[in-house]
Amino acid sequence: MTHELPPLPYAYNALEPYIDARTMEIHHGKHHLAYVTKLNEIVTGTSVLHGKSIEEILADLNAVPEGARAPIRNFGGGHFNHAFFWKVMAGEGSARGEARGKLAGALTAQFGGFASFREQFTKTANSVFGSGWTWLVSDKMGKLSIVSTLNQDCPLSLGLAPVTVLDEWEHAYYLSYQNRRPEYVEAFWNVANWDQAEENYREAVQ
Repeated sequence: MTHELPPLPYAYNALEPYIDARTMEIHHGKHHLAYVTKLNEIVTGTSVLHGKSIEEILADLNAVPEGARAPIRNFGGGHFNHAFFWKVMAGEGSARGEARGKLAGALTAQFGGFASFREQFTKTANSVFGSGWTWLVSDKMGKLSIVSTLNQDCPLSLGLAPVTVLDEWEHAYYLSYQNRRPEYVEAFWNVANWDQAEENYREAVQ
């Protein structure tokens, strides 16, 4: 199986003014592409990975030969994380706003409501040191939690299903926000795709 760079589900400028078009062009067309290219090189030379999806690979890293495990965690994780990140953002439209449906109920049960969840997610995101990701994840029983992963580590490798995520590598925001990461974290709430998050949560608990 050849892993491919997925097209963005919106135009490069669709997230402006919150995330600028040039950042999206570089982030998707250069950074993400580099992860995909390197991942395919590793998979080509590792026969046990042939025919497996990136989700299958990351969910069972212990099955990856030791010599390829760290590169797969980095480049495979980089591919999955970015592909997931693109989908949990949306251009203008009804997908933005707040969580709804089954996910909204789960957020209320776990965090006391959307506002409280947003506050806790923001606090966690602002506490990340260096490069990483902040995730809303679900276990198989539907219990939600907020976790951060460093570098390109992925919750699939922890047995958790991602619901939404924020990329906190500097290349995700530096052109517009420089060292003002909290402003970028706040901007994310304006482009978060809650229709996609609802779909992700339903898949996690089915």
